[in-house]
Amino acid sequence: MYAPLQNDSFLRACLRQPTDHTPVWLMRQAGRYLPEYRATRAQAGSFMGLATNTDYATEVTLQPLERYALDAAILFSDILTVPDAMGLGLSFAMGEGPKFERAVRDEAAVAQLAVPDMDKLRYVFDAVTSIRKALNGRVPLIGFSGSPWTLACYMVEGAGSDDYRLVKTMMYRRPDLMHRILAVNADAVALYLNTQIEAGAQAVMVFDSWGGVLADGAFQEFSLAYTQRVLKQLKREHDGQRIPHIVFTKGGGLWLEQMAALEPDVLGLDWTVNLKSARELVGGRVALQGNLDPNVLFADPDQIRAEVTKSLESFGAPGPVHSNGTVDSHIFNLGHGISQHTPPESVSALVDAVHEVSRRLRQPV
Repeated sequence: MYAPLQNDSFLRACLRQPTDHTPVWLMRQAGRYLPEYRATRAQAGSFMGLATNTDYATEVTLQPLERYALDAAILFSDILTVPDAMGLGLSFAMGEGPKFERAVRDEAAVAQLAVPDMDKLRYVFDAVTSIRKALNGRVPLIGFSGSPWTLACYMVEGAGSDDYRLVKTMMYRRPDLMHRILAVNADAVALYLNTQIEAGAQAVMVFDSWGGVLADGAFQEFSLAYTQRVLKQLKREHDGQRIPHIVFTKGGGLWLEQMAALEPDVLGLDWTVNLKSARELVGGRVALQGNLDPNVLFADPDQIRAEVTKSLESFGAPGPVHSNGTVDSHIFNLGHGISQHTPPESVSALVDAVHEVSRRLRQPV
């Protein structure tokens, strides 16, 4: 059904297999920093008009690959499609973040929550299949979802938040309600990601964007446990191909060892985490992804190259093959999503530097 993969460096790195360079892709690589994306969004009329139209979603997913030698594509969608399918009414106003028409703040609202019919998300799965075909084997396709905790933050707050007061109030005052929301979310996310895999996604990523706002102890109970519930249900193989699982918790550097114990294939790191230290801590058990500060992309090309070099040298060369046939591996990415104000030419400087410098680091001394 699909063309053979021409560049499998990303998948190999996810599975800690040797590669001739450090693969690179960027969170939000299809997005507002690209003028061609803004033109397509204007045609679609709205963000959801873009995300729910198979042709538009395919077009914008491929746009960055036309400009840059990226090693993976990521589905163009949003982390909040699952609660939208639960009937909460997701919308995006121009220049603002996502909002829900109906927030989940009391027993009655929580009692109504259920794992949604995946047919309500058919537009996502159609886009996955369309993108996979359009890639024609160029690079692998990553599917994704928000984590159970991150989804719950938006569902209870009704939008983004500066202090997470409403969701944390529920968590501390009515932990029973919070656990009910998180259990439904975890089972929904697992089904959603498995259906993306069946539609053609070659790796899947759980974005725990707001896990880092939790106190130690609360993180383990309300975020980590439900990420584990998702991972335990995820397909590890499809059509004879291994499907890597990636977990990224922004602000999660304190808990790297505990996250590695969940046995994802890859842990994403934000820019507060030292790559060398992370490798020493968990590199023998999982691949690492990250972790350049997105604001480095506002520097001039020489400085971008210097920062990329610093990051790659911090992780170091993959090193010797372990007894189980794996190596310590690194996938280059930003420590969070690319800013909409990023100059497109800065991304060229970054991608080219990652490939060139990482190849040099692999040369025998």
